[in-house]
Amino acid sequence: MKIIREGHLYELEMFEDKSGRYDQSLQFIEKIPSGKNNELVTEYDGTTNEEVLKVLINRMEYLQDKFPCEENMFTISCLYEALRWLNKRTSDRLKRNVEGKQIK
Repeated sequence: MKIIREGHLYELEMFEDKSGRYDQSLQFIEKIPSGKNNELVTEYDGTTNEEVLKVLINRMEYLQDKFPCEENMFTISCLYEALRWLNKRTSDRLKRNVEGKQIK
């Protein structure tokens, strides 16, 4: 993994290509303050932590079907737990009316 913009843009190394090529980009949505009411506006569109976790869950469940093992099972459980916590965070922020704002 190579960090291009901390927290937002990454280049991912190809697994079997040992030349050190980074051909896969992972762009997370990047928002910046708009200057009014602590609102955030999108500077770079991209994905979210939740979406990446869903991809990882799908991949691990696929691998568990093909090559079942205890480690895969625990990994899947932990990924679901991480997704639940992120969804709870979003739900709490929506209830407090601070989602999409630079407010803790």
